[in-house]
Amino acid sequence: MSNLPAIEVEQLQEMLQSPTPPLVIDVREKWENDLCQIPTNKLIPLGSLPKHLAELPKDRMIVMHCHHGGRSGRAVAYLIEQGYTKVYNLTGGIHAWSQRIDPHVKVYT
Repeated sequence: MSNLPAIEVEQLQEMLQSPTPPLVIDVREKWENDLCQIPTNKLIPLGSLPKHLAELPKDRMIVMHCHHGGRSGRAVAYLIEQGYTKVYNLTGGIHAWSQRIDPHVKVYT
């Protein structure tokens, strides 16, 4: 999955301040989202992604994230298979966000 389009947390932080920020999707489970969050537009657990395709625009940048980047990488691969071209994995996920952007975001194992 390392060949998937990806962005770093610093890039996402900057993009979130732009006039046209990306759509940020958390693909973790609800209980994980309840534990900690980063700026996210939507929670769509990985297993539910096929049911929510109609909600995801193909003409807007989408950044998928999870805790470390594994599940979101699978989500990116799936969306690419479905014809999405502006979809990116957040490298390191929430864990990287906590370490490099906002130490107040707690992480879990």
